[in-house]
Amino acid sequence: LYNAMISPLVPFGIRGAIWYQGESNAGRAEQYARLLPTLIGDWRARFGVGEFPFLIVQLANFMAVDAEPKSDPWPLLREAQYLTTTTVPKTALALAIDIGEANDIHPRNKQDVGLRLALGALALSYGRAIEYSGPVYREMAIAAGKVRVRFDHLGGGLVAKGADKVTGFAVAGADGRFVWADARIDGDAVVVWSDQVAEPKAVRYAWANNPVCNLYNQAGLPAVPFRTDR
Repeated sequence: LYNAMISPLVPFGIRGAIWYQGESNAGRAEQYARLLPTLIGDWRARFGVGEFPFLIVQLANFMAVDAEPKSDPWPLLREAQYLTTTTVPKTALALAIDIGEANDIHPRNKQDVGLRLALGALALSYGRAIEYSGPVYREMAIAAGKVRVRFDHLGGGLVAKGADKVTGFAVAGADGRFVWADARIDGDAVVVWSDQVAEPKAVRYAWANNPVCNLYNQAGLPAVPFRTDR
């Protein structure tokens, strides 16, 4: 694939790259977490134009909605894509967690994908001071049976899009069994709890092949799926 599709472009001058892939690697997330940073480094070395921006489209929501929280393969691949943006400079993530289709691996809504990619390009390549990411998990604190989750990339504040409460969170105790959780926005944080888990130890958000989730920032960008039990 490299020889046929990329090598003929070297050493043309480029401003950046968009990477929209990952479905065929679901089930091999640990390998992907090594492959993607390696690919970025290799392309940057071969083109010889410095650390050009590399924009990654995270896997869209797909397949049936889970009745109960469980360990699906697609969230792990999404996590590998996100982790790449935390270790490789001048990379950004464009989410599609809210525009996929349960019965189509190729979502038809490419306009919102393009708009979110454009935000990353404007910020990384053109130096625009704009919000280009949805809320990103920063830290959590546990007190009185509830978990307080704080985020970066607030984009003016957190919102529960289209509803009066936040959906998509699950919590687990020491046994590691996750259950759906209640959640509410409190300033720059989300407070998460469940009556079934007296002493929560871990939180997950949008951790499913096709999660039902609605946490956004005021910039209109969805929160990045995450887990605290890595």
